Amino acid sequence: MRHRMDSRTLGRYGSHRMAMLANMAASLFLKEQIYTTVTRAKELRRFSERLITRAKGGTVYDRRLVRSKMPHKEASIKLFDDIAKRYASRPGGYTRIIKTGPRQGDGAPMAVISLVE
Repeated sequence: MRHRMDSRTLGRYGSHRMAMLANMAASLFLKEQIYTTVTRAKELRRFSERLITRAKGGTVYDRRLVRSKMPHKEASIKLFDDIAKRYASRPGGYTRIIKTGPRQGDGAPMAVISLVE
């Protein structure tokens, strides 16, 4: 039973899953659009929107928390300097997931996750 389980494991143990989400979030912030499976995109949405909301605060404490969750230096600089200012007046919903169809090799449902303008 999955009672009170609020996240997907994505077939990985905890530290591997958090490292994967941090790397995907860094790629999303740097490229502003990535191509992945639907399940990973839904988990990445939760992870990255929390980072963007934290970055909108802009304090030293917020910077330390974001760097502890996503240690990619260039991505965190872009997050605080560019992305957080872009979404300063937006209360949430910073990403968009567009389903693109099954993957050729194994039929996994794929999607494009991108930052909203």
